Amino acid sequence: AWALLNLALLWIYYAPASKILVGDEFDYNQRALALLAGKPMPELFIWPPGQAWFIALVYRVFCAHVLAVQLVQIAALALCAILLVRLWKTLDDGRAAFAAGVLFLLNPSTLAHAHWLWPEVTHLACLLGALALLLTLHGRPRLRAFLAGLLVGLCLLFKSLLGGFWPVFLLFFLRRGERGFSFAWMAALAFVAGLLLAVSPALWKGQLETGRPLIADSSLYNLEVGIRDRSRSDYIDEAGLPALTAFLESAPTPQQRNAMALDRIRSVVAERGIVSVIAEQLGTQYFRLFNAKTLLVSQLPGPACAGRLGAYGQSALATPMTALAYLTHSVTLVLGAFGIVLWRRWQRPLAVFVGLFLVYQLLLYAGLHVMQRYLFQMLPVLCGFAGSFLVAAIRREHAFAVLVQGPWRIALGAVLALVLLGLAWLGPVLDANCA
Repeated sequence: AWALLNLALLWIYYAPASKILVGDEFDYNQRALALLAGKPMPELFIWPPGQAWFIALVYRVFCAHVLAVQLVQIAALALCAILLVRLWKTLDDGRAAFAAGVLFLLNPSTLAHAHWLWPEVTHLACLLGALALLLTLHGRPRLRAFLAGLLVGLCLLFKSLLGGFWPVFLLFFLRRGERGFSFAWMAALAFVAGLLLAVSPALWKGQLETGRPLIADSSLYNLEVGIRDRSRSDYIDEAGLPALTAFLESAPTPQQRNAMALDRIRSVVAERGIVSVIAEQLGTQYFRLFNAKTLLVSQLPGPACAGRLGAYGQSALATPMTALAYLTHSVTLVLGAFGIVLWRRWQRPLAVFVGLFLVYQLLLYAGLHVMQRYLFQMLPVLCGFAGSFLVAAIRREHAFAVLVQGPWRIALGAVLALVLLGLAWLGPVLDANCA
């Protein structure tokens, strides 16, 4: 089924004509081609440079065609599923871990990320690889910590997501023994050394060109665009591209651009009031994040008023692919909601980490300009909890070891499932899209 889905996605990508590169995909590709030609484009310090480097490397090793990147990323996404299974076995049994991997791999919206040029798959592979090194292997703790730090550093070169979260990895070096807690200082230092080794070239480049050690910083740009968002679905009345052009042209350095953006943000908050701005953000961004109109559906043919870009050509597979995307997205949200609320083993290291990771992302996206693809980094966690709930629902004798079965917990799980389904489906209704 996984192979057939990938073949179907490749078919609609190239037939009857190649899919149009959308948004940042075009920029990543142009930068990769420029690197390949030995004429790198000027760094804007908005997005981290890792994905352009990765694409250029694939083009150099194989050939300068998007298909080469797709095949490498398809393999990387399969590796993500394998790593998810290994990691979830530290929380639940093999059946639940396998179910998590299946839910992850049989979602066409998930698989489609490997067919595009955004850095979602490369970032996730490095993130899960770092966690697997720290939690599923034994022996040589300092070497494993160093390699994990290296992978987390690569994460920061692909996306800025972990910029405020990577110190949480240091919790894995906290040990609990008979005499209380201790900290594995040497392993932690090895982790930080690996991270610094990965990011140092980019930080040095930022120091030379901007006067501060900087990889990329799009936070204030995204915050400014976020408070302008009115649609609960992405690619409808998007403020992103015009705002990005204006942001880049506003000043020559990142520091100056950020200072000017901060002034504009303060003016908007002063005009509308902080309570009003927060309420508007909460009523907009989470709809965009959990939207059933995934990035795959957004790029398939359909009405522009519904946020359909038509980047893919017309295909007989478009309708069944859309239906499957809707179904798998909704099932993952519902099962994941019950799994999270009923979960019993929150004291396990991985459970603590993924819980903090979910909360961190939800807080982060409460204010920023959110695109639906940002949910991708949460999907392994949602699939993990969904797999555990699914297996527990089938194997009742196993359920009590993993899930709390009280009526209040079940009711709360149902409430969360309904909330997530509402966020997934009600945005277009509330916005009266295409009315």
